[in-house]
Amino acid sequence: LIRIRSMSAQRIASRYAKSLLDFAVEQNSVQEILGDMNTFKAMAENRDLQLLLKSPIVNAVTKQKVFTALFGDKLSKTTNSFFEIILRKGRESYLGSIADSFIALYKQSRGISDVTLTTATPLSEEVLARIKGELLKSTATDKEVEIKTEVDPAILGGYIIEIGDRLYDDSVAHKLEELKKNFVGNDYAVQV
Repeated sequence: LIRIRSMSAQRIASRYAKSLLDFAVEQNSVQEILGDMNTFKAMAENRDLQLLLKSPIVNAVTKQKVFTALFGDKLSKTTNSFFEIILRKGRESYLGSIADSFIALYKQSRGISDVTLTTATPLSEEVLARIKGELLKSTATDKEVEIKTEVDPAILGGYIIEIGDRLYDDSVAHKLEELKKNFVGNDYAVQV
């Protein structure tokens, strides 16, 4: 039941995002609304705003007043009107997912792949540029790549690359785990 609700929520968010993107294309304001969605996502990380969006107690009129105060001069007229519609329909709890879906649809339409690269230590700009070049040559990515880097000393060395729903784990920690699995189940292991 939880998975069904989650899927239904994703469908709802995706439909609203697609409608907004289609409208933005018609109005030639895609970049402006993309900026608005990124601004909203950044501001929506605020816990109080998250609680407001999910609160069944706060009515739509009050939520609209809060939105106008928070976003009125920071977002385009189109985005503010869109948010007003969402609030009127009682779908404000989906706004974070709608923003994520809008950004994902935009990137998909422009052939941009999101890549998360995890390493044990920070990478230099030169190394990062080489990795980006190799990713662009591969068939695993689209024609553009946006790389988000993360540092996790627990992987010991090597790297982990996530491209969409695919994971390439070439970390030292992963290789050691694989070796450990091979030796535990191997009756012919050399004993010293």
